Amino acid sequence: MSVDLPSPLTILIIRHAEKHGEIWPGPGLTREGKEDDKSLVIRGWERAGAWAALFGTLLGAEAYPRPSAIYAANPEAVSLDETSQRPFQTVIPLSERLGLTPITTHSAGQEATLVAEILHSSGILLISWEHRAISEKIAPGIAGEQKIEDLPQKWDETRYDVVLRFDRMSPDAPWSFCQLCPCLMSGDSQTPMAGFN
Repeated sequence: MSVDLPSPLTILIIRHAEKHGEIWPGPGLTREGKEDDKSLVIRGWERAGAWAALFGTLLGAEAYPRPSAIYAANPEAVSLDETSQRPFQTVIPLSERLGLTPITTHSAGQEATLVAEILHSSGILLISWEHRAISEKIAPGIAGEQKIEDLPQKWDETRYDVVLRFDRMSPDAPWSFCQLCPCLMSGDSQTPMAGFN
């Protein structure tokens, strides 16, 4: 007689790394160094490397576990979202370090199908996406009917340094949730973003 064991699921969500703007000037650059306004700025590529060190080694310990799968918005999708390259670029160093191919089957605008897929998974999943879609669609979609007080209602435009972490022991168990602020780079904050009141 076989016994069904629980299927634990941990979901780690990061915003794509830094882009061109008032805070981080300079052009967006492809991995090859070609200017591209849909790509990360130098600071963003530095953050991508910092995430690879945090999630890809023992540096992060238990709070930042090694992902078994990495999801990013499809960089080839035709979209009005001008950040479509950045979520994928953000996980390139980590995926290479871990020997994982990022799952890019979902595009910006397909957050509902992304959430449906990951909720039927187990293991440790890392998602890199655009910040508005994280706070408006992905995180609320994961939480479902469960009220999570610390879940941010809006992603602070200036924050690239936060990890949203969801954990559950089995598909019918409630989520535990926390915001993590690892302070990997100069200027990063230790303060979580505002959640539901």
